[in-house]
Amino acid sequence: MIRDDMAVSTPKPLEEMTRDELLDVARSQEEGIRISFSGKDIARGLARKVQPRTSRRLARYSCGSEEEQACNLVVEGENLQAMVTLYRERGQVDLILTDPPYNTGRDFRYNDRWDQDPNDPGLGDLVAEDDGARHTKWMKFMLPRLKVMRDLLKPQGVLAICIDHRELFRLGQMLDELFGESNRLAVINWQKMAGVKNQDRGVSTATEYVLVYARDAERVQTGKTQRSELTAGGYRNPDNDPCGPWAPSDSTLMGASTHPGQVYAIQNPFTGRLHYPQEGRCWRNERAKMKAAVEEWGVRYEDVDLDDGKRPALVIKGADSFAANPERQPAVRAARKTAIARMGAGAWPRAFWRSDRQRRPGEGELRYKTYEDEVREGVVPMTFWAADDFDVLELGAVSWAHRQSGTSDIGQKELNAIVGRGHGFETVKPLMLFEKVIQLWCPSDGLILDPFAGSGTTGHATLSLNLRSGGNRRFILIEQGRPEKGDPYARSLLAGRLRRVIDGDWKNGGGHPLGGGYRFIELQKKVDAKALLEMERDEMTDAVIASHYDVNRRGGPSLVLMTTEGYSYLVARNSSDEGFYLVWDGSAEPPVFDESVYGVVVDEAVSAGLKPTYHVYARFNLFQSDDVRFYQIPDQILIDFGLDINDAFNSGSDDG
Repeated sequence: MIRDDMAVSTPKPLEEMTRDELLDVARSQEEGIRISFSGKDIARGLARKVQPRTSRRLARYSCGSEEEQACNLVVEGENLQAMVTLYRERGQVDLILTDPPYNTGRDFRYNDRWDQDPNDPGLGDLVAEDDGARHTKWMKFMLPRLKVMRDLLKPQGVLAICIDHRELFRLGQMLDELFGESNRLAVINWQKMAGVKNQDRGVSTATEYVLVYARDAERVQTGKTQRSELTAGGYRNPDNDPCGPWAPSDSTLMGASTHPGQVYAIQNPFTGRLHYPQEGRCWRNERAKMKAAVEEWGVRYEDVDLDDGKRPALVIKGADSFAANPERQPAVRAARKTAIARMGAGAWPRAFWRSDRQRRPGEGELRYKTYEDEVREGVVPMTFWAADDFDVLELGAVSWAHRQSGTSDIGQKELNAIVGRGHGFETVKPLMLFEKVIQLWCPSDGLILDPFAGSGTTGHATLSLNLRSGGNRRFILIEQGRPEKGDPYARSLLAGRLRRVIDGDWKNGGGHPLGGGYRFIELQKKVDAKALLEMERDEMTDAVIASHYDVNRRGGPSLVLMTTEGYSYLVARNSSDEGFYLVWDGSAEPPVFDESVYGVVVDEAVSAGLKPTYHVYARFNLFQSDDVRFYQIPDQILIDFGLDINDAFNSGSDDG
């Protein structure tokens, strides 16, 4: 069920809200579509209950030199735990490209105990296709992961997530809510197979989807795809032009109303007919340039007023522009002879007269050459991606020559060629599909994350693009494998594929080394206490900033969160370059602002180049100063973080 959040009930006072409620206030949007499902409130808070884990490097499954291993990372472990463990990457990822389970009845597990404890080690049971709660379980599984993915993205970062028809609409609604509908960049429809399956009933499902969302659409730069053989097929060189292959383009532009001086007739030297721009359009260049362009055919032109309400026409010199049969005039016949000779000489002028519908050379409209080499930046992407050739090529160095998306069958054959048959992995995306997404939304030095890495297509595509384009993109791949079957294919398949494409050691002998490397780590059961404290401090920051929310809504200065690395207290600044400071170190002791803390706050403000007005959050204020604006942390927040506000100190007693 979805609902319109334009009309909402009046929320409780901020000082009475729990930590989770305050965080939801800070991160919620004031309007838009909301999706509702059973257990959603629990699912929304699960990510904040997941504990980061320690990890250990497995040298046996790593690849490359120390420098090469430092560039890329493969994480073996449960992906929600892994993403939380990668908390230091928050706000650092350029592109998340991933292929989660589609809820087919055989591809994802759900543990009901996760509703209360997402750290429960149980893998859960496979959710059957006939499970009446399968959609709810899938959304409860995905929502916390999507929230963490969003937090990991840079402000200009992009999420591209694969899905099929089973959960397309529910996933889209969740992403609309989390990212905002205005940040939806595309719903890409790619053709996963060439033909119809005879066993299909009704309409055959030949396509799948990639939903693309931006953290902030106004900051995103969408690249252009490399011109494919199909696209380049429109470029020819029939006249042996030394500038290379070209394609005919329009010699007019929109703008007749704003450029009336560029609306007039030009006489065709092959036929003597007068050609005008189409209604609402004008010639692409000013008059002098257009005249010079058509005179490159060796024919002289002059201005003639045709009394047609437009600017004077460019007419062949000496021709009668009002004649009933212009092609019979001596001046036109001479011009035709000259133009035919010029055409026969090759390397036609850039403004040329194309063939008409009967394919008579030069007797059609005036056109303009666009050279292939001029289209260096590529092609603007469309939302439908199909393979340009469905024939499966011999797999080897050119196995990904399909310049749109490839097909699922091609993806499977690519994997077979690299690691051999019998790997048991059936849902393989074609390499070109992922290469294209990376090319569009990840800069050449960007960081790519795949939380459902599967067979490692994302890593393979990254390495392949880096080799071809000279880029330095990095990847982080997360995969748990199938430990319940004793088959952690993060090691056997994913790492095996990456090693083979890096070394060029394909199973079919057709590979070429891509170079690079990666570090392979395994998540441990032990909690990373230092990372947990950093996470809690960030959550406390979010919560106290949320308690400042009403001030912001009434027109107060907006707050910008700052990196806290190197600072004990500084967490944010406002538009006036005044700092905000949180006095809390993760301990159960009450956070107190005193003279010693004041000294550190002043030093941190100087170091950060902030003004000497200090906005301080703490439980108690034991130091008065005119340059301090003190905010008491709400009791409910302290309770949520485990502080006892009823102890002797917190009671405010002066005894002792």
